[in-house]
Amino acid sequence: MATETVQRWRNTPKVVPVKTLVTLLALLAPLSALSALGAEVKIATWNLNWLTTRSADAAGLPADVKPRSHDDFALLAGYARDLNADVVAIEEVDGFQAASKVFPHDQYSIHMTHDHVVQRVGIAVRRGLRYDINPDLTALSDHHLRSGADITLHLGTSRLRILAVHLKKGCRDIPMPRATSRSCTELRSQIAPLADWIAARSAEGTPFIVLGDFNRWMDGNDTFLAGLRQAAPLNRATEGHSSPCWGRENFIDHILAGGSAATWMRPETLRVLTYRETDRSWEDRLSDHCPVSVRLEVPE
Repeated sequence: MATETVQRWRNTPKVVPVKTLVTLLALLAPLSALSALGAEVKIATWNLNWLTTRSADAAGLPADVKPRSHDDFALLAGYARDLNADVVAIEEVDGFQAASKVFPHDQYSIHMTHDHVVQRVGIAVRRGLRYDINPDLTALSDHHLRSGADITLHLGTSRLRILAVHLKKGCRDIPMPRATSRSCTELRSQIAPLADWIAARSAEGTPFIVLGDFNRWMDGNDTFLAGLRQAAPLNRATEGHSSPCWGRENFIDHILAGGSAATWMRPETLRVLTYRETDRSWEDRLSDHCPVSVRLEVPE
């Protein structure tokens, strides 16, 4: 069984194990979904690193991408069971067929963006939870980038708007005012549509979560995060932590909560599900990212 851990930045790294009753919870998935209503919901994000069922020579795949074998998909599906999340934002996934090999159709409903690219964004929702599909946030996909996947989750009498994103890579820590590279320019152009989406949710009074692969370190006085916080106050689950995924590293996968969801989120429940396979050669077979999760306490 895999272990979920988290490390603090400013102290000696401390591993905090979490017991996961995976087998039992998988068998009781419908009951788990019902118990989440008006109580606790586990939200996660997982970049699955060019997850596709296409052959290695298929159009649209870089030469260095190695499609997963049957055994690789089985390993990933096992980690999805270990994760045991109610909602998972997924990135770099080539549509429903690839996603359902990790999140089985009988256990999860899968919503994917309508982008015509291999690296799509989606959201897997545990069966038994009800949600509405909102239009993709296509304003993020200028410069041939990826749209955001947008749903509204119904949790008892509460609604939670969830936006899953995968932003431009290549500008992890350069201050935005000094950013001149193409990667930084394109990432900076994604601030405005994200901020507009956040401002709209704030104006509606709708609790919301924005999560996914931001390809950005957000520690300290990060100008990218500051740009988003101009739209509305945001709590970042990864604040003050480093990731134990493949060794200690800065987070680029984040979970941001706004509106009432900022008070629902329990930052102390932040966890990273690390892989049992520790050699870096496994990154191509599993992922170069680990699942990142946090729990929400949703009012009755």
